[in-house]
Amino acid sequence: MKNTSRLGKMPGWQRYFVLIGMLSCSLTGTAYLLGHEFHVQGTTLGAHSVLMWHGIAAMLATMALGSVLPFHLKAGLKSKKKLWSGVSQLAFLATLLISGALLYYGPEEIRDSVITSHWMIGLAFFAIFLLHGVYARKPTS
Repeated sequence: MKNTSRLGKMPGWQRYFVLIGMLSCSLTGTAYLLGHEFHVQGTTLGAHSVLMWHGIAAMLATMALGSVLPFHLKAGLKSKKKLWSGVSQLAFLATLLISGALLYYGPEEIRDSVITSHWMIGLAFFAIFLLHGVYARKPTS
């Protein structure tokens, strides 16, 4: 039997939920970025349906974020393990949520700068998310 009682360790269902939520949002966002901004397979990747799936994935990722806040985040702050990558992810996700809302509800005058900052922060988040998952702290003797 697996020991899942370790403080801050997510149970399997939650780990998969977070991985699916964050990866689906990051991958659909990257696909749309490639198609819409960089014109790579523009008619396919830049299509409205890809943007729609990105929005749905963002909702899933937001739910996943909410599921880790009460225990995983609290335990991480207390233990100070992976603190830099964890706090960075939280800051980037908050910024992505705000900029995503501005893309939908914000004034037209700031739209271009919000688009650019949203995808730049999104790419940085994706890299840090991957590092946070695979980075193993070396034990101190």
